[in-house]
Amino acid sequence: MRPGDVARLAALALLAAPAASGCGPLGHLTAADRFMERIAQHCGQAFAGRVVANEPAAPDDPFVGQPLVMHVRECEAGSGVIRIPFYVGSDRSRTWVLTRTEHGLRLKHDHRHEDGTPDVVTMYGGETTGPGTAERQEFPADAGSRALFERQGLTVSMDNVWAIEIEPGRRMVYELARPGREFRVEFDLTSTVPAPPPPWGAR
Repeated sequence: MRPGDVARLAALALLAAPAASGCGPLGHLTAADRFMERIAQHCGQAFAGRVVANEPAAPDDPFVGQPLVMHVRECEAGSGVIRIPFYVGSDRSRTWVLTRTEHGLRLKHDHRHEDGTPDVVTMYGGETTGPGTAERQEFPADAGSRALFERQGLTVSMDNVWAIEIEPGRRMVYELARPGREFRVEFDLTSTVPAPPPPWGAR
């Protein structure tokens, strides 16, 4: 089976997930379904990225001078979940977890230590509050994430809104925005890179 066939099967499996009950009465795909399908087309592939916005940048910013790679590593058949590790140099601590829910999409950030144990600040993120589009979905920080940020003294993050943009075969963007802060990484989908090692804590 060719790699492209595998990617298409993964996309179809995601759309068949029980959670994807947001399809219309005639079975039409919602924007959330099409968004997930677009990402699943690249399942198994890894891509290089670059920071295109980072304001204000911290003096000890971990992204400066580091190669950035994302790997669309897992598209779980029947569950509507996509896991995308985000590598910053040799740091394999970050994984984005996208889930198709009954009403839309959820984005969580799974942060791990090198021994696989969860970081104290992990599994934060949010759910979509509107339909979005097949190209862009936004995730305002949810109540659990805001409570976590408050406990850890990260109150500046309570207004976080994350977004992902996807243009298959062209680019994918990860974005974090809040008042006074903008961070965007753009990944080049026109060319793959070798798949990196598993993220820390991967099964």
